[in-house]
Amino acid sequence: MVARWRHFDNRDGFPLLHDHCLLFNRALRPDGTWSALDTRRLYQHVVAAGTLYTLAMTTEVCEELGLATVPREVTPGLRPVMEIAGVDSKLIEWSATRRQRIEDALESITDRYVAKHGRLPGERARHGLGWWAAQDTRPEKKTPRPLHRLRAWWRASAIRRFGRQLVDGLLQRCRTAGAAIRARVRPLVDTALAAIDVAAVVYTVRGAFARRHVLAEARRHLAETLHGRACPPGLDDYIADQALARHTRQLTVPQEGRRTPAPDQITYTADFHRPARWWIAGTGKPPRAATRYERAQVASFALQNAIRTARAASTASRDEAHAATASATAHTEDHHHDQAAATPHAVDHPDRPTVLTPAQRAAAHHAHQQAAMPEQLEGRTTDPATWLRTPENLSRLAAFTREADARRRAIADRRQPERPAAADRPTDQQRHHTPRPDQGRGAARDR
Repeated sequence: MVARWRHFDNRDGFPLLHDHCLLFNRALRPDGTWSALDTRRLYQHVVAAGTLYTLAMTTEVCEELGLATVPREVTPGLRPVMEIAGVDSKLIEWSATRRQRIEDALESITDRYVAKHGRLPGERARHGLGWWAAQDTRPEKKTPRPLHRLRAWWRASAIRRFGRQLVDGLLQRCRTAGAAIRARVRPLVDTALAAIDVAAVVYTVRGAFARRHVLAEARRHLAETLHGRACPPGLDDYIADQALARHTRQLTVPQEGRRTPAPDQITYTADFHRPARWWIAGTGKPPRAATRYERAQVASFALQNAIRTARAASTASRDEAHAATASATAHTEDHHHDQAAATPHAVDHPDRPTVLTPAQRAAAHHAHQQAAMPEQLEGRTTDPATWLRTPENLSRLAAFTREADARRRAIADRRQPERPAAADRPTDQQRHHTPRPDQGRGAARDR
């Protein structure tokens, strides 16, 4: 049982649509008895539940009003926030009073952290400092006001700040922007690419993960892909299942004599190559290291581009072979039939198959290895540790290596001096045998 309260404003009285839910910590068993819930499992799924709420709320608002969403970067390097298209950034800043106070407090807290530890905070530490700043700047609750009074005050405050023309034309401007986005974005999801994106992002960010992490990322992918359009129920679970089945491997191994772990308690990982860290120079700021999310985006885009290239090559080869063996009329009919059936890799609905050939998997893996190494791309790093690994220096090192290998082979091919005849006796060989450097190792024992 869950009780929900809908709030329309933040603690400063500015517009902020959100819900508060109170979960009753009791559950009815199949045998008719009542028992307490395992709240630890509920807490583990709080992020997945939050992404589901955000996806459902934005979809409901956009479908009802004819709007669309677009990503907006709030913190450089971190995941963007999906906002309603057409809303001016000045209006967003006007209503986000809490964020500005948190950012001001976070700056002073970060300075104290640097003075104490002698270094900038990492990603986990920044998250903790942000929570600290939010708690320090959190105002007391005020007396709730009815919605019609809040709307009247919001309108008067916005008109006084930005003018009547911007406020009166806000909905029409958002609908125009939403119509343009909806006309350009198809209401279809390529589940094969979605599964690759979800698996690559979750693995690069976390390393080891559970199904709830994959499910949360699948819902974020749908929000960023559909831009406010509705999706079939269960599509997020389908993408999560495909990502786990095709692109991950299970770490949790059931042990004999012990209870089999529940599906949400199984840990997974993947075998993608993680992009190495690079440095990004800021305007008037010291260079910052690429975040885990930025590295995850590089890994995901590399895999998706490789799959798209493999699809295009496969489609082109089939069309050429078909054109060489069919007449013009038959070619036209078969071409339309192929377009209607689509390739087995372009999946728009969960009931259509998604299969990658071994050649396409190999091409995707090779392209991913090449594209997921940003520290080897010239101009992408200011880290002194990677200066040696520029393309020019790598070619020089390869030339030096080839020269050294040739010199080593020449020395090894020289004629060895003849040993005396007494040295060929077995007893002397056993007595004066000089052990090889690899003697006693696994590789030498097999010789």
